[in-house]
Amino acid sequence: MNQLTLGIPKGSLQESTIRLFRQSGWRVSLSDRNYFPEINDPEINCAICRAQEMSRYVANGTFDVGLTGKDWIMENDSDVLVVADLIYSKVSQRPARWVLAVPLDSPVHELNDLAGKKISTELVNFTKRYFATAGIDVNVEFSWGATEAKVISGLCDAIVEVTETGATMRANGLRIVKELMQSNTQLISNKQAWANPWKREKMEQISLLLQGALRAEDLVGLKMNVSVANLSGVMELLPSLNAPTIAHLYQSDWLSVETVVAKNVVRELIPKLLKRGAEGIIEYSLNKVI
Repeated sequence: MNQLTLGIPKGSLQESTIRLFRQSGWRVSLSDRNYFPEINDPEINCAICRAQEMSRYVANGTFDVGLTGKDWIMENDSDVLVVADLIYSKVSQRPARWVLAVPLDSPVHELNDLAGKKISTELVNFTKRYFATAGIDVNVEFSWGATEAKVISGLCDAIVEVTETGATMRANGLRIVKELMQSNTQLISNKQAWANPWKREKMEQISLLLQGALRAEDLVGLKMNVSVANLSGVMELLPSLNAPTIAHLYQSDWLSVETVVAKNVVRELIPKLLKRGAEGIIEYSLNKVI
């Protein structure tokens, strides 16, 4: 039997990745001490690997395909093929930002102010290349964690750290000087595996369904009954991917109207639909939108 070796990222992305696969139709079962999860697909073998190392193992063929951040692909300068951009993280569907930050009272206000200074970060190689390209000589040292605390306590002059909203940095008394990179999760393939027709088709299947599941997370389905007399008023309110589905109810001058809308408009939309004569409104979640 043909099999595809899939790398699941360990760490902050693990839970959200397993949840995304479940929504896409694959159930990944993992115990705390098991680095080889079970998956309900005999054509896939799974293994757990830290996101920071994933691109290296995909590049050398240990994994055919894996999920990791664009940041770690750039950090490792890995020769892999990006199959799909999957914008999700441990808390939201937004890109993560790697930023240069300093304490609020720091004299550093632009990159040139860091010449000859010390920067602490997990993203050492990327940061060195970034400042070298800018022609600024800095000392970049690897941080094993608690990076924000190091700049606050004076162990370094600045940090390059990942954030989504910047709220945690502001709460810790830090000021963002510059955003250096935006990163999102990517589905990446080993180039030799991609050249294999069977493996490529399997990876394209995974990519299609994962993207469909992500697209569905911000959408819901709405179904309602509307009289013929009120239809035009209701239709004026309804957004849709294409056009709402309308079907006649049996032996009635009422219609069943079904559509897909963004989650963030439903709370305002439903009261308006009721005022326009819609009845029996049902909101339901979606697993995938392809």
